[in-house]
Amino acid sequence: MRHAILDLAPVPEGADAAQAIANSVDLARHAERWGYHRHWLAEHHNMPGIASAATSVLIAHIAAQTQRIRVGAGGIMLPNHAPLTIAEQFGTLAEIHGDRIDLGLGRAPGGDMAVFRALRRGGEGDRFPEDVLELLSYLGPPRPDAAVRAHPGEGTRVPVYILGSSLYGAQLAAHLGLPYTFAAHFAPAALDQAARLYRESFSPSAHLDRPYFMLAVNVFAAETDAEGAYLRTTMQQAFARLRQGRPGKLPRPVEDIDAEIGPEVRAAVDEALRISAVGAPGTVRAQLAGLIDRYRPDELILTGQIHDHAARLRSFEIAAEVLADMKAAA
Repeated sequence: MRHAILDLAPVPEGADAAQAIANSVDLARHAERWGYHRHWLAEHHNMPGIASAATSVLIAHIAAQTQRIRVGAGGIMLPNHAPLTIAEQFGTLAEIHGDRIDLGLGRAPGGDMAVFRALRRGGEGDRFPEDVLELLSYLGPPRPDAAVRAHPGEGTRVPVYILGSSLYGAQLAAHLGLPYTFAAHFAPAALDQAARLYRESFSPSAHLDRPYFMLAVNVFAAETDAEGAYLRTTMQQAFARLRQGRPGKLPRPVEDIDAEIGPEVRAAVDEALRISAVGAPGTVRAQLAGLIDRYRPDELILTGQIHDHAARLRSFEIAAEVLADMKAAA
């Protein structure tokens, strides 16, 4: 089973976007040494705590600063873009970096309706399935008779992944014979049903001959359980503020999370973030093993919003060590 990193290029309180981008490059370089298979970046807009809005630009930068690790989008929010534009961007990335580029596609806008209008999109209805097919055609084999072709892009066959947190994405990925990534790290409600539906409905395709299921999991690993829980309070605060319409930079951790956001809000936040591994190496190992046993993912994609960069690096390092030990034992 492979393991990967999902990175939002978080901007911590007290830092700026330039530092966040430098931190993401540093994380990718470490991840390459620690054995992570890929490093994905996610598109979000109008959020001061996230520096990955220009996702393809940041992918290019990180791919240029690494050697072997796959780099890609987890994901591009396709409703924000014309499929031809994305095909050209990722085709260009593939021409520069070879077979190291991935393209995960999401159906959400990555922002509110004000963002959607600012991107000059909207009014076209839900065209996600049609847009995915159009994008696949641009990246596929040359079509000499086509009225529009992606140059670069055509023939690069950049791997495409469907991202989702509902049954819609699971059904579409299965129907198209594409890999599927479930965003259990913040929306786990449909996880069991979506994983089962994807596997049972999967149709082999030119892209994939059998289901490939990726599970997104939060990790807050540290030397002790208490320290892991302390690091997690950053994401708990950030998630609470986002749900309250107050997104901001990544908050510093706190000793008493209930005093900060209240027990009722915490209960809702913890339910949304329940697909997590939190604590010392042994605790994280047991929690990850439980998730692997239950959901049998082909790949884990780990994320974790941690304020301190050194602590964030250490968390992903511990997770890599734990997963390597589990593979060796297996």
